[in-house]
Amino acid sequence: MPPKFSENAKIVLERRYLKKDTAGNILESPEEMFSRVASAIASADATFGSDADVEESREKFFDMMVRLEFLPNSPTLMNAGRRLNQLAACFVLPVEDSMEAIFETLKHTAMIHKSGGGTGFSFSRIRPAKDIVMSTAGVSSGPVSFMTVYDVATETVKQGATRRGANMAVLRVDHPDIERFIYAKNDLCKLNNFNISVALTRQFMEALEKKKNYNLYNPRTKKTVTVVSAEKIFEKIVSSAWQTGEPGVIFLDRINEYNPTPLLGTIEATNPCGEQPLLPYESCTLGSINLSKMVQHQKPDYQRLKETVHNAVHFLDNVVEINRYPLRAIEEMSKKTRKIGLGVMGFADLLIQMKIPYDSKEAVEQAEHIMSFIQDQSREASALLAEKRGNFPGYKGSVYDSAATPFMRNATTTTIAPTGSISIIAGISSGIEPIFAVAQMRRILDGEKLFEIHPLFVKIAQEKGFFTENLKSQLMKSGTLKDIQEVPENIRVLFKTSHEISHQWHIRIQAAFQKFTDNAVSKTINFDVKAEPEEIKDAYLLAYKKGCKGLTIYRNGSRQDQVLSMGQEKKPAPKIVPRPRPRRTSGFTERIKTGCGNLYVTINSDENGICEVFGKMGKTGGCASSQIESVGRLISLALRSGVNPEAIVKQLIGIRCPSPAWENGKMICSCHDAIAQVLKNASLTNFVEKQSAMGICPECGGVLSHEEGCLICRACGFSKCG
Repeated sequence: MPPKFSENAKIVLERRYLKKDTAGNILESPEEMFSRVASAIASADATFGSDADVEESREKFFDMMVRLEFLPNSPTLMNAGRRLNQLAACFVLPVEDSMEAIFETLKHTAMIHKSGGGTGFSFSRIRPAKDIVMSTAGVSSGPVSFMTVYDVATETVKQGATRRGANMAVLRVDHPDIERFIYAKNDLCKLNNFNISVALTRQFMEALEKKKNYNLYNPRTKKTVTVVSAEKIFEKIVSSAWQTGEPGVIFLDRINEYNPTPLLGTIEATNPCGEQPLLPYESCTLGSINLSKMVQHQKPDYQRLKETVHNAVHFLDNVVEINRYPLRAIEEMSKKTRKIGLGVMGFADLLIQMKIPYDSKEAVEQAEHIMSFIQDQSREASALLAEKRGNFPGYKGSVYDSAATPFMRNATTTTIAPTGSISIIAGISSGIEPIFAVAQMRRILDGEKLFEIHPLFVKIAQEKGFFTENLKSQLMKSGTLKDIQEVPENIRVLFKTSHEISHQWHIRIQAAFQKFTDNAVSKTINFDVKAEPEEIKDAYLLAYKKGCKGLTIYRNGSRQDQVLSMGQEKKPAPKIVPRPRPRRTSGFTERIKTGCGNLYVTINSDENGICEVFGKMGKTGGCASSQIESVGRLISLALRSGVNPEAIVKQLIGIRCPSPAWENGKMICSCHDAIAQVLKNASLTNFVEKQSAMGICPECGGVLSHEEGCLICRACGFSKCG
């Protein structure tokens, strides 16, 4: 029986997954897509068995996909059985401290992005800014400058009509450029193809707990550069994350504590959404089980889940076998460890069917039981494959070898990955996230709007007899059940949205899944717009205490131009807090002639760009001087709050007073106009209006929500992370 797809799922499939001819005409149905993928992946069985094995596997793989019980990561759905045949989603590449190595990695990055993959890097090996460069007797520009080069290259490389490039930049907290890195994305026009994460070490966390200092090391010399307060650096991380959602954090020593192949190297970085820590040149193949299909009589159907896990592990191991890797080094490393990442989606829907609120002890227990079962069964399935196909080549010296586990086909078997697009196809909640809204407006083809209400809510409301036109009208305005009294309380608690659930419960759920996951967990910890920085701080500390491997937070409304997707109600704009003025800035003072006399305009910058403007009018005092001072203070406040200089210039330029002046053949209309002229030249602004990349989907104009450590459009399946 063919699957029943929502209108939104059909749009996502047609735009991103189904085969098309050169004119853009669709050449296959969703069922034919699943058949194409199943046939391609099953073909790997011919290496280890017979044609009968291939056909049996093809049927099993097709059945679990067409029933929407399991879906692989997007590159596999898009590319399996086609010319490209690049099937992996995540890669990590090394970045060494030489110009040749940095640009060699950049070339490899472009090749991966062209094939549809996302890349992660640690920039921690690059010497800090202003450090000496022996070969040229010059100075280094530092990690953040090279991140900008990678960002521009990513913007340039196109990935056809399916996926765009995405990157993760990691920097160790003990790198001398750590402060510059923390603030690297506070300018919302920069590094839009990067997520960034600070790698927190155990030494740092211990210093933080004891309110002590810790050392910053030059990676070139391995010597201490300076000693800084762990508490102050942590406050800067918290402040930046509160303002913009970045940086995230990863707990690096904990990640390496669970590194299954320590003899092959140390893990330094993750893929773009943070759930897949990898060694240099490793890739990982991901897939997710639809938990909403694993419920029977309001209980988990463990027999069905076991069968699906075993088939999914078989499927993913076959992907490793037939994948056409973008680089020989990646193929060698990926086949040495054969890492796969089986995860889940639809966890929130499973809880609703079981009548369990997301923010409850029962939900945490279910998360542990279900993921523990998947972990055990996936390892059993991997061991059974190893008996027939052999252990992964890097087995000797691995954690399995040390634990006297005789058979293991894959170095890792489980990952909780983002499921933005595939969860839309399946018509369920993404990953292990709560539902984003009970009702939302989706934009579909040609700008048509489609109002959707969560199908499980519609079913329950109709069964209970309270699904009325008045209720639908209220949902259209708010998107949630929070203040709708006609819905019984026991139903309202089942349908709490991500922003209605406290960060403590978000983290408890993440930690419950992490407890039984080989790799890591992709999840966003959502905060209300009114949340204070202290709550962000508490979230990071709780995540570390609970055993998470990293954390991504997002305070609703903290990005410019964010469009809310719940219902149609507009929320108040968030309050923006400017970053602190640095102790030292650098800049210049320019004299410019005005009708009131010579005006001296000072423009100062820090590592994040222009941060302050001062104006002084010769010997003039009184009202004119005070106005110039007040304008300078307001401009400085706006600049340190992330306002683009060109927006400030646009507001001030051309303001006229009764006494204009001429300078170099150009009219200076007023003192305010003069300040704008100097700021314009300093920032090289050209008045090109740029729509913020945050909040509005660049493909359909719909809404971007922050889920699973990424920006995702639930309307068309667009993902900022590829």
